[in-house]
Amino acid sequence: MRFKRTNPTSGIARRTRLIAVATGLLAAAAFTVPSANASSAQTFSANQLTKASDSVLKADVPGTAWAVDPKTNRVVVTVDSTVSNAEIAKIKQEAGGNAGALTIKHTPGRFNKLISGGDAIYASSWRCSLGFNVQDNSGNYYFLTAGHCTDGAGTWWSNSSHSTTLGTTAGSSFPGNDYGIVRYTNSSVSKSGTVGSVDITSAATPSVGTTVYRRGSTTGIHSGRVTALNATVNYGNGDIVYGLIQTTVCAEPGDSGGPLYSNSGVAYGLTSGGSGNCTSGGTTFFQPVTEALSAYGVHVY
Repeated sequence: MRFKRTNPTSGIARRTRLIAVATGLLAAAAFTVPSANASSAQTFSANQLTKASDSVLKADVPGTAWAVDPKTNRVVVTVDSTVSNAEIAKIKQEAGGNAGALTIKHTPGRFNKLISGGDAIYASSWRCSLGFNVQDNSGNYYFLTAGHCTDGAGTWWSNSSHSTTLGTTAGSSFPGNDYGIVRYTNSSVSKSGTVGSVDITSAATPSVGTTVYRRGSTTGIHSGRVTALNATVNYGNGDIVYGLIQTTVCAEPGDSGGPLYSNSGVAYGLTSGGSGNCTSGGTTFFQPVTEALSAYGVHVY
């Protein structure tokens, strides 16, 4: 699920497609369904893995996420609780002769969008989390958040009563990507370069296995590890996002847009979505922040 942006008054996002109906982001206690014609000893070429990945996209099954695992030489397809056996069969049928390159893993819950760094930010009808404060080369201040948060949003406030204005949306990219940028218009608001107590001084892409931290306005700070890079997630209704960081960090509705980072001050990503909750655990996906920084010509500080 995309970690939803939440409605500050009713707790419901203004649009169903942006609501995270999280029923249990359980940690990756996933089990594997044997792929058709799969052999643990079989080796697949890069071209075969690419074709297998493309076949998952062509199957267009909501509730699926996939990435190549170089250690197992397979395309690991994570499916949420809404994906049926028939839909899994559809994916394998689309893969044809490359179906053996697919490893299917199940995760409880439903993939949805979820909406200093990690503080609550409010649009007209929903709440998300601030990702990172940034500057352009002229010294102007902005903040980054999720694109499904900025999609359709104009003015942003720091409180649910909308009495303190932060700024206005200056750019938004969703689906395909999941990042947006808001330009500060309130000069009296503090624009810290920290996430909680961690000073953010650089940005990078983490490696698989890296321990990472996430902060959000719903659940605060949680940690986990990176399980895949360049993951694709199909949230349904045509909302497909590419190139995401897949992790075991939990998140819940309202955490959307919040920062993924290291405890040494490296910015990694912006919370996109996932499945589960922070009681039982979960699988969460993040938009790499380096892509957003490059797109808007800004930097962390």
